[in-house]
Amino acid sequence: MGRASYVRIVDVGPRDGLQNEPGLVPVEAKVALIDALGAAGLPAIESGSFVSPKWVPQMADTAAVLARIQRREGVRYPVLTPNLKGLELAITAGVSEVAVFAAASEAFSLKNINCTIAQSLQRFAPVMDLARANGIAVRGYVSCVLGCPYQGAVPVAKVVEVSEALVAMGSYEVSLGDTIGVGTPDKAKAMARAVADQIGTDRTALHFHDTYGQALANVLAGLELGIATVDASVAGLGGCPYAKGASGNLATEDLVYMLDGLGVETGIDLDRLAAAGRAITAALGRAPTSRVAQALAAKAPAATPG
Repeated sequence: MGRASYVRIVDVGPRDGLQNEPGLVPVEAKVALIDALGAAGLPAIESGSFVSPKWVPQMADTAAVLARIQRREGVRYPVLTPNLKGLELAITAGVSEVAVFAAASEAFSLKNINCTIAQSLQRFAPVMDLARANGIAVRGYVSCVLGCPYQGAVPVAKVVEVSEALVAMGSYEVSLGDTIGVGTPDKAKAMARAVADQIGTDRTALHFHDTYGQALANVLAGLELGIATVDASVAGLGGCPYAKGASGNLATEDLVYMLDGLGVETGIDLDRLAAAGRAITAALGRAPTSRVAQALAAKAPAATPG
């Protein structure tokens, strides 16, 4: 199967990115980021999560953020809801899409959410039922698809099993997360193919971290299978709070630059995207980790009339 002519990018920066940044980000900065990403052409922007503020204080203001963003027609604003209470809060906030997550690693599941994979899936059953009753779309995440910080290698069969379970429960799509960024292209492609063969390429999404600098190569390997949805984080924000050393999501700017070069449509304006990344990292007091953003910023002074 060949590459798709259009790739849908889900920007996870406002949630997966910012929740792993040290310190609290003001509501105004989050709203400005989400609005800027929408203006840049992102079709889906993960805008927050309804989780216990005790565990993820950075996301405690998600309802306030959702109340203030400028919702664009055709743009999806999913939020993470790990349990029934989270979904109830999301419904009150008027969301139309939520995400749930499970691990392909038993060790990670126990360390992260204090239950086995099977137990975590059981917990999602009432969440899925309530979402369905309210006409809310559900996206599933599978973490540690190419390795785990606690158990090491993760069997591909387990990734497939969890992905199939999430689809059977009602997820319209499953995002495959290389949480610690250890995957390389052949392994990434084999894993993604095994999943896509069972749930379909149209239900399969890629979420690769760049810890070892392999994310773009791994995405390209997955795209060769015809997979056409990829998660990325503006300015390379974030990592994983439960995976030591797993800093750095794939930067959306780097992904868009590669896809532009391949002639693959995304509908995203790279310059406006990079500007959004510069604004949020300025609010955080640092520079974007995106290599493309850095290159564009270096060119900017020369391109500006004196």
